[in-house]
Amino acid sequence: IRRVYERYGFEPVETPAIEYTEALGKFLPDEDRPNEGVFSFQDEDEQWLSLRYDLTAPLARYVAENYDRLPKPYRSYREGYVFRNEKPGPGRFRQFMQFDADTVGTASVTADAEMCMMVADAMEALGIARGDYVVRVSSRKILDGVLESIGLSGEENVGKRLAAMRAVDKLYRLGIDGVRALLGEGRRDESGDFTRGAGLSPNQVEAVFRFVGAPRSGSAEEAAARLEEVVGATPSGRDGSAALAELAALVNAGGYGDGRVVIDPSVVRGLEYYTGLVFEVELTFETVNEKGEKVRFGSVAGGGRYDGLVGRFRGQDVPATGISIGVSRLQAALSALGRLEDKAPRGPVVVLVMDRERIAEHQALAARLRQAGIRAEMYTGTSGMGAQMKYADRRGAPAVVIQGSDERAKGEVTVKDLAEGKRLSEEIADRETWREGRPAQVTVPESALVSEIERILGTGGKREGGP
Repeated sequence: IRRVYERYGFEPVETPAIEYTEALGKFLPDEDRPNEGVFSFQDEDEQWLSLRYDLTAPLARYVAENYDRLPKPYRSYREGYVFRNEKPGPGRFRQFMQFDADTVGTASVTADAEMCMMVADAMEALGIARGDYVVRVSSRKILDGVLESIGLSGEENVGKRLAAMRAVDKLYRLGIDGVRALLGEGRRDESGDFTRGAGLSPNQVEAVFRFVGAPRSGSAEEAAARLEEVVGATPSGRDGSAALAELAALVNAGGYGDGRVVIDPSVVRGLEYYTGLVFEVELTFETVNEKGEKVRFGSVAGGGRYDGLVGRFRGQDVPATGISIGVSRLQAALSALGRLEDKAPRGPVVVLVMDRERIAEHQALAARLRQAGIRAEMYTGTSGMGAQMKYADRRGAPAVVIQGSDERAKGEVTVKDLAEGKRLSEEIADRETWREGRPAQVTVPESALVSEIERILGTGGKREGGP
């Protein structure tokens, strides 16, 4: 992901995990504690602080504070853990990693189109084949227009509009019936938890579903044109349709209009700061859940335009757009697809302690390996030989180094290749043969310790983790 982002000219920046609650754009839904999905606490001055729930709001504050010295447009990426105070589920966590890229300081749809093309490139760089993912695009302004047309304009209906948008955003996860319930009075899930609905009337719910079910087959440009016919003539709807048509033309010109980027009116994005084009990356392949049922993994990335967020800190409009990849969720998806190696990482070489009165000499052997760039540790417990071997096995050690009094007197060490030893021991039928052969065990001069370990590791004299 980092290589793809940098190929598009984005540079890294780091933001803190804790922010002032007001900087995150959250409000106090009750008299004494902000929640609504955010983990919050008060400091000694009774100032509310929150763990960041995404990487976008902290970036907005950073850009506002450093606005005059940053190049505009400002292109940056960042990765880190974020925190959501909500119910976890398969691939959904309370703490998870995101990897974001944002362009701040331009209102051009070109920047939005670039986000869609870049995230498509990132999916393929991760080994997700073309056809196994799709970047779905819509505009919050279009749904704003639909909601305005059914009488939900004005400040007094902000809550209903946001609840309706969040309900539509769950269409691929909850299905039509689930979203219909959330648009109305509410929904109770399988565990019995109740989520309050947007409170729309039956006629209003049907109007929203006419929009969500708008035709979107064919090219992105054709879908954008047909969507404009559905949303009507509200100013918001017209602006949204025009932006979608421009984006469709740009992605087609870039060669991404082959099904990788599509127009889909059900894409809304649940966060309240989005103001225009929004996008979501869905994995389309099927996997099997813990119940043995075939399921689609769903969304692993999303983003959109948030032209008002930076302006909250500067008192002036600062356009911005960005994309966020849910790394933890994506990792779960790739594991389900069998595209991640599931083997444990190789541990360090373990130097066993055969004589505690000569422990400094054992430590010197470990130091010699480290100085050669090899991961190594000396056993620091107090157990005997058998327990030390078991420890090395559990650490995933590729080899152990043994030096008893006989080896020390001769200036030698014994090196045991644990992986090869395990393979050979499976071919030995009886204990006597094993004792005679000591599979994958060799005694070498101390001066040859490093080269013998390098032979076992297959590093060819190169440092572990090096070029």
